Amino acid sequence: MTPDTVMTIARQTMEITVMLSAPLLIAGLIVGLLVGMFQAATQINEMTLTFIPKLAAVAAVLLFAGHWMLRMLIEFTVHLFHSIPGLVG
Repeated sequence: MTPDTVMTIARQTMEITVMLSAPLLIAGLIVGLLVGMFQAATQINEMTLTFIPKLAAVAAVLLFAGHWMLRMLIEFTVHLFHSIPGLVG
């Protein structure tokens, strides 16, 4: 296994990680921003007010994009397992 191969696998792993975490993080960021603007406009400073909408947004993203995320992770893992004989030998 050459250093180039290791770097390629590491790059692919980081790309998959970013692609899988981005929808969840973006949904949480948008909902957090909207709730923060609502709290600033109404001067309601309740810390638990942001938790439930963020949780609901992440659950909705997992509900709608979970199949795609799982499929991408499985495809990457299967590809990685199939490439093991070529990497070792």
